[in-house]
Amino acid sequence: MKIVALIKSTPELTGERGFAADFTVDRDAAPARISELDEYAAEQALRLAEAHGDAQVTYLTMGPDSALDAVRKALSMGGDGAVHVLDDGLHATDAVATSLVLARAIEKAAFDVIVCGMASTDAGMGVVPAMVAERLGIAQLSYASSVTIADGTVTVQRDTDAASETVEALLPALVSVTDQSGEVRYPSFKGIMAAKKKPVEVWGLRDLELDPASVGAQGATTAVTSAVARPPRTAGEMVKDDGDGGVRLAEFLSAQRFI
Repeated sequence: MKIVALIKSTPELTGERGFAADFTVDRDAAPARISELDEYAAEQALRLAEAHGDAQVTYLTMGPDSALDAVRKALSMGGDGAVHVLDDGLHATDAVATSLVLARAIEKAAFDVIVCGMASTDAGMGVVPAMVAERLGIAQLSYASSVTIADGTVTVQRDTDAASETVEALLPALVSVTDQSGEVRYPSFKGIMAAKKKPVEVWGLRDLELDPASVGAQGATTAVTSAVARPPRTAGEMVKDDGDGGVRLAEFLSAQRFI
């Protein structure tokens, strides 16, 4: 069984994130790391591989040179190899074109099941998994809190506010997992050293037989036209309790429509 896990290099959440002059994500403003939600995808891919002795896990990422660090982090957790889609023409590629690139790379890599996070921690759109599944013509099982595969069928549990659902689909299929799918393992020292020797193939647009006009800013169907920095947080109102603190608190909550 061939498992492809999609991972993305994103700016550190605790760093100073922002936009570049062309309104793309400024990837130099904060240190890069594997998207935290994609760590759960890597974990579930490895668990599936461990449950099926003949399984092979390949990580797939699309991004600049710095994305290699995310790949090595995933490989230090486990897995057999990775593919890094790297091309200058990919700069400013939107979600629609990203799904095209990833789908073409997945087809080239070959797969039985694709595992990915429910969204990235930079854009946070959560639409790429569905787009990739649509381009490949396969079922998508979304927001999975658990994943199992048996007899050519993938089964997931999806927990919603109203109920817990069990959803099944025949392979090949794509599964997007949540941060409730299981604790992510820590890479061991042995795993970190082994990751340095695992193969990472680098593919460009020519390798994927993609027209440069279909990606990047020229191939984007969406664009950010303006951005405003979040205003600084202001100091809260201090209420001195002179015996009427409860009343004043209730009045404040009522004015804010909390009660």
